[in-house]
Formats: sequence, structure tokens, C-alpha cells
Amino acid sequence: MKKAAQPVIAEDELEGKTVEESRVVMARTMQPSDANPFGNVHGGLIMYLADEAGGAVAIRHSRRRCVTVAMDSMIFKEPVYIGDLLTVRACLTFVGKSSMEVEVEIEAENLRSGQARLAGTSHLVYVALDDDERPVAAPPLVVRTAEERERWRAAEQRRAQRQRAK
Repeated sequence: MKKAAQPVIAEDELEGKTVEESRVVMARTMQPSDANPFGNVHGGLIMYLADEAGGAVAIRHSRRRCVTVAMDSMIFKEPVYIGDLLTVRACLTFVGKSSMEVEVEIEAENLRSGQARLAGTSHLVYVALDDDERPVAAPPLVVRTAEERERWRAAEQRRAQRQRAK
């Protein structure tokens, strides 16, 4: 059995990076070309934007080329409509040897009313690659808060579930 990766908790860890160092927030107003004839934004576009933000987080953390290896789930909680401001917030939850899990939250805001709603969530896994496109070690993740430690524990459970499914 493989030994689970451990988060770096020491404040003075030089090689590790914090969650905040790679966090990404992207926003885009949804246009008619993003939606079906009924005005609902395509789920595939939302998935694409989640992957784009998640990939940016992984690259920022590792400073390497990264590829998507898994999308554990994409849960759509609320519809997104033409004219909504879609905001994608992504942050690292777990770092293994070369793999990194990123949590993505998708918020849709009606710009006229100001009403914002959680439209979806997702967890994506990326692997850092070297110049020969082989997996390479990613820097450890420095977790500082109780919330970050809880996200790490939940990510370990998702990772174990993925490995059982292989």
C-alpha cells in the first residue's frame, strides 16, 4: 500500500507553497453564443472554464506544464443564464508526488439584480510534467488553516476512491 502524501504544516517550509499562492479567480459574462436557444449556458462550457481555472492553479503551484487526469465530479446546483457573470474560484486541496487536486466553485451572478448563487462545484486532478512530458514532482502544499486541513482530508478520501476504481 502506498504511503499517503502529507501536507506541509510548518510555517518556515521553503520548498512548499501555500494555497493562497496559487489561488485563481476568473470571471466572464455569459453571452448568447454560450447558451442554448432557451438561454441556459451549456454545461460543457462551464466544465471548460472550471478546467481552465483549475489548470492555471496547478501550473502556478508547480511552475510546470500540467495535464488534466481526472474530473471527480461536476455538480450543477443552479442554472446559469445569458447575461450572468460567471465567476470561477479555484484552489489546491491536495498535492501528492506529481498530482494536484483542485477544488473549483462556480458562482453565477445576475448583474441587474445583484443576486449571486452557487451554480456548481467540481474537483479536478492535474499532473505536473517535465520537458519530456513525464510526471515530475510538484512542490508540497503548505496548509495553514483548519479549513485547508479539512479540504486535504476530504481530498485524500476522493483520491483513495479514485484508486479503488482503477
